[in-house]
Amino acid sequence: MSESTGASLLVEIGTEELPPKALRRLGEEFAAGCHGALKKVQLVTAQSSFRWFATPRRLAVWVSDVETRQPDQTVERRGPSLAAAFDGEGNPTNAALGFATSCGTDVDALERVQTEKGEWLIHRRLTKGESAHTLIPSCIERALKQLPIPKRMRWGNLESEFVRPVHWLVVLHGDGAIETEILSVRSGAATRGHRFLCREPLHLSHADDYERVLLEQGAVVPDFEVRKLRIEQQVYELARENNGNIHPDDGLMEQVTGLVEWPTALIGRFDSEFLEMPPEVLVSSMRDHQKYFSVYGEEGNLLPCFITVSNIEASPPDRIRQGNERVLRARLDDARFFWDSDRSTTLEAHGTRLGQVLFHRKLGTMADKVERLKHLARAFASGAGADTARCVRAAQLIKADLVTDMVGEFPDLQGVMGSYYARNDGEPEEVARACSDHYLPRVSGDNLPRTPVATVLALVDRIDSLIGIFGAGEEPTGDKDPFALRRAALGVLRLLIERKLDIGLRALLDEAAAAYRTSGAIEDYDSPTVDRVLEFINDRLRSYYLDQGFGADEIASVAAGNPPKPLDFDLRLRAVAKFRMLDSASNLAAANKRICNILRKAEDKVPDDFDLRLVVDDAEKNLANRLLELDKDIHADFEAFRYEAGLEQLASLREPVDRFFDEVMVMVDEEALRKNRLALLRRLHQMFLKVADISLLQESPGR
Repeated sequence: MSESTGASLLVEIGTEELPPKALRRLGEEFAAGCHGALKKVQLVTAQSSFRWFATPRRLAVWVSDVETRQPDQTVERRGPSLAAAFDGEGNPTNAALGFATSCGTDVDALERVQTEKGEWLIHRRLTKGESAHTLIPSCIERALKQLPIPKRMRWGNLESEFVRPVHWLVVLHGDGAIETEILSVRSGAATRGHRFLCREPLHLSHADDYERVLLEQGAVVPDFEVRKLRIEQQVYELARENNGNIHPDDGLMEQVTGLVEWPTALIGRFDSEFLEMPPEVLVSSMRDHQKYFSVYGEEGNLLPCFITVSNIEASPPDRIRQGNERVLRARLDDARFFWDSDRSTTLEAHGTRLGQVLFHRKLGTMADKVERLKHLARAFASGAGADTARCVRAAQLIKADLVTDMVGEFPDLQGVMGSYYARNDGEPEEVARACSDHYLPRVSGDNLPRTPVATVLALVDRIDSLIGIFGAGEEPTGDKDPFALRRAALGVLRLLIERKLDIGLRALLDEAAAAYRTSGAIEDYDSPTVDRVLEFINDRLRSYYLDQGFGADEIASVAAGNPPKPLDFDLRLRAVAKFRMLDSASNLAAANKRICNILRKAEDKVPDDFDLRLVVDDAEKNLANRLLELDKDIHADFEAFRYEAGLEQLASLREPVDRFFDEVMVMVDEEALRKNRLALLRRLHQMFLKVADISLLQESPGR
């Protein structure tokens, strides 16, 4: 395609209110899908640019330099070879005649082409490119079908399906409208502005006028990013004017951007007496229920005010402000009632009702889970350096707030309210904190529990769920993970590694399986169940370290030794990553590969260890003596988990190993000598295997 002679293209799908949390992705993928489809049919080049627009009532894309027609193309079709196309007298054969007929021409009109395999008949036909007006509608439909919409809906008696009912459609190429029907709506050149501030359709004279017309006449900010920036500026400025500030909250900012077309920030207030409740209650009421921004003082304390973003301008704005204040007061009144009511009973007393809360249909109630957690907490508290009595007490209480009125109204506050109620009852701070912190980490990169007691409860809670759900036959499949077990497995690994807990995974899983067998919830908690969970967690281990930048070969080399404890795995991996940076690492890795190959191909039964009396060559003696010298020190290093120091000592073997392979023949005819040399090599390889199988390291560093 030569220099562009095209014009801009605008496509707008006008809908009822779109889901705000999905708006950004819908806008981005619709635009990318349209541009990709246009590129596929050669209406745009790689140099063409596009912009996406998304508001609660519209998805739109603007594409530059869209050609008016596809380029003409020459279509080539190869026929029979000349040898098969003509007989000895030069007359066309049936093969040539049939090919010409199928191409709609005569044999004399066919061309010839020379290839490496000979000369062939060929037919070339010029195909005229289709017009953009013919191709663009199908490109739009293709982009719409590819949108990530989990559940499409129909409206009226129409067969069309989309995320929301569609009311208007704009397809404008330059200054000309393309007439088509998509999603049961006829296209035109008229868009619509704000639902209340602009009731008349807005005619677009050109695709390039879209954003300007909506901004100037329609009371709509169509660009998602521009609208988000406008909201941020208004909200932060309003907070500063009222001697406060806003904590960054991109999730809320994105959601509010998806709710309004013409943002206007307003500040409202509530009675300071509500500040006597936990701040999390107020923030949840404002953020999650009303989509308000909480305002904080200089010391991080919550102020008795909030900022809401209205979708309309009103002068004066008092009625809008008062309406929001009235709604929030009703919510806070309810929350205060729940707060007072819940505290009239101890957290332990609330927990007596956990028998009415189902954990899983095959695994019993939350009360059953609490009993298992108490058992596991008692078993592993000392291994985590935590007080056993407090761990057991925390296990008794950590799920009790699930049956409180406050958590019933504000589910996101589970754990948080348990901590407040535990403190209200005079429970030790470690126990109270465990009520909230045992849910950590909630997501990837989240903080870990802050105390040993909370760490133990976070660990055993996840282990219990993993064993239970796997035993119930509902382990994750494909991309489906309804019980968030992948996140739980990663949490287990982070707790064990980052909190430096010297606890084995199988020991945890075996104890959890035993707790289920004792309770009788499921009787077949056998080794295969534990093995499946162990493999599942170890799969997450690889991803955990890849995300940190470790090489896949480094991870594989350590995994080959099958360390029983994630903390041990971590120490080995970090030692291997440093070892491979040494000058001698690549030589020793290559030598270990060679040793593995020799041992694998050897037909002899290799002795358990070499006999120093059968070591005869100088190079062989040098290597054997160095192994014996290092053995004691290296064993002490590895026993104390000083893997880095041990590998540094093994790195000193480079010279004797290189010399051994240069001067010594391993597979000699004399059987005793041959077996002894094989035993010597196996001893060398096994010394490295106490950390990792370095033969798996690639020549180039994996980091």
